[in-house]
Amino acid sequence: MRLLRLPVLAFLAIYFSACGTQHKVNIAYIENSDSAINNTVQLSEIKIQKNDLLSIQVYSSSLDPAVVAPYNLPGAGSSSSSSASGTSSGASAGQSISGFLVDENGNIEYPRFGTIHVDGLTKSQLADTIKKKLTVPVELLKNPSVVIRFLNFKVTVLGEVGHPGSIAIPNGHVTILEAIGLAGDIPITGEKNTVKVLREINGKREIGYINLSSKELFNSPYYNLLQNDVVFVHPTKTKIRQSDQATLQRVTTVLGIITSLTLIYNIINR
Repeated sequence: MRLLRLPVLAFLAIYFSACGTQHKVNIAYIENSDSAINNTVQLSEIKIQKNDLLSIQVYSSSLDPAVVAPYNLPGAGSSSSSSASGTSSGASAGQSISGFLVDENGNIEYPRFGTIHVDGLTKSQLADTIKKKLTVPVELLKNPSVVIRFLNFKVTVLGEVGHPGSIAIPNGHVTILEAIGLAGDIPITGEKNTVKVLREINGKREIGYINLSSKELFNSPYYNLLQNDVVFVHPTKTKIRQSDQATLQRVTTVLGIITSLTLIYNIINR
């Protein structure tokens, strides 16, 4: 019987450790807030970065399409067009999107104007730069207007969410709450008060944290996400313990088998 004691004691110790009571309660979004929250919404314009793909379309009050054609990419706006700057981004299999790729020096090659440095500019600043080139010192177009969009703006949400992965943002603006909603929300096993954001700015990486349960989240620099931000949602301690318990249960099963075999061996060899 001495051979039986050690497996049985190990079995009981692991079993009772795995059966500890869990008391962790999931925290709600913007907890302890009230109707007094009345922050003014201020949307800061996203700055253009290296490797961004830009759609730039020029319009004029002239009714002749041939007048503005030299200042736009060939077939701009067509899903099957190729980029005049030698680059394109696949929207899906068999498709490409015409656009200006910002190179490693922060420049784009623009029709008729050549190299334009765009890294660090906002869309409105770049639009003003192009309009100035169209009107000064010579008025090349009458009342030009410039529309700029990001073609490859995306964020990535990983960890304890419904559908982890990268998310394309067509309008170039997304908050962390919207991104998490698009990723399928955070389940009860996800930690809302220590969400981590990995961000690259000017070639440097930074990591910030945001508390989705606090009404102060609207003041966080990570509330409005930037292109290529990566959001990490960690599992709660309860979820981690549950994972540990699953491992313990497997170990317990193995010990149970060993105990049974030991018991059978002792009975046979009495």
